[in-house]
Amino acid sequence: MRTFALAAVLALAPALTGAADALPLDELHLPPGFHIAEFARVPNAREMTLGTNGTLFVGSMSAGKVYAVTPSADGTHADTVRTVAQDLRMPVGVAFKDGALYVSAVDRILRFDAIETHLHDPPKPSVVTDKLPSDAAHGWRFIAFGPDGKLYVPIGAPCNVCDRPGYAKLTRMNADGSGAEDVALGIRNTVGFDWQPGTGKLWFTDNGRDWLGEDVPSDELNRVDRVREHFGFPYCHQGDVPDPEFGKGHPCGDYTPPALKLGAHTAALGMRFYGGTQFPAEYKNSIFIAEHGSWNRAGKVGYRIVNVRVDGGRVVAGKPFVDGWLRPDQSVWGRPADVLVMPDGALLVSDDRAGAIYRITWSKP
Repeated sequence: MRTFALAAVLALAPALTGAADALPLDELHLPPGFHIAEFARVPNAREMTLGTNGTLFVGSMSAGKVYAVTPSADGTHADTVRTVAQDLRMPVGVAFKDGALYVSAVDRILRFDAIETHLHDPPKPSVVTDKLPSDAAHGWRFIAFGPDGKLYVPIGAPCNVCDRPGYAKLTRMNADGSGAEDVALGIRNTVGFDWQPGTGKLWFTDNGRDWLGEDVPSDELNRVDRVREHFGFPYCHQGDVPDPEFGKGHPCGDYTPPALKLGAHTAALGMRFYGGTQFPAEYKNSIFIAEHGSWNRAGKVGYRIVNVRVDGGRVVAGKPFVDGWLRPDQSVWGRPADVLVMPDGALLVSDDRAGAIYRITWSKP
């Protein structure tokens, strides 16, 4: 298990891209009418969230820092990038509520009060909870506040595959850390979730286990329809593949299958529903997913943004939206980690390898 954890973390480490180096954005491919530009340089950029006053907060993993990005007046690029927290343990997750920034740091959730009025002199954080597992493997946590006002916090499996009580689930708690409860079970590791406009249903990505083959099992896009719904891990993968070690006596039919199979080893991370109005109408309320890319597959896959269109609770289409971070020669210069819809309808994409945030816009061709 230690070998797995170390290999995974090293594979996610950022490239040494200097701030002065030009990024090869001309290698990225988007649908007609869409444009991508550099928004900011943010080392090891992972999850993003937006403050009330328009500050973009960005978590990191290996950097151990949380950044505050102040956009330019026209919103097209960053005016200032500041470090508002540092020396934290894999502070991937960031969420914002009532003027406070919430940060995940493996076994702790921290809160920075009135952060947007103290970007020059960040306050000391309060501890929301320190009762989360301290395992490094899948210990980095994407966090978000739901429509119910509760903070949703995943607890990933501390392994490639294992059956450990208290892990492999998605939980939620009150903003003060009280009232923790399980929301969904059988989740190996979700690093992205969002609530569907109109229905309020929670959807999430889940990373499939390794070492069953190049093409099995698939990463998943899932929808939660009831509290404590079970999605199969570690007994069944991708809805129809019994685990060779843990699957006996646990038929796949006992668990909820994915709404969409996203492909093996694609490392589907951040996802958001598109609620903006800038993009063409067919993108309204569709899902954008950041595929971070494979780390142990002979032929690399992922390293792209995909778009998934849904009709109510049903997936009707899924296709690549941005690719090109993976070159034809299998070299990689970027790894998308999260997506975020801005008030003007632009889509931001964080990239922890290139240390950048991109801004995607649309204009009539």
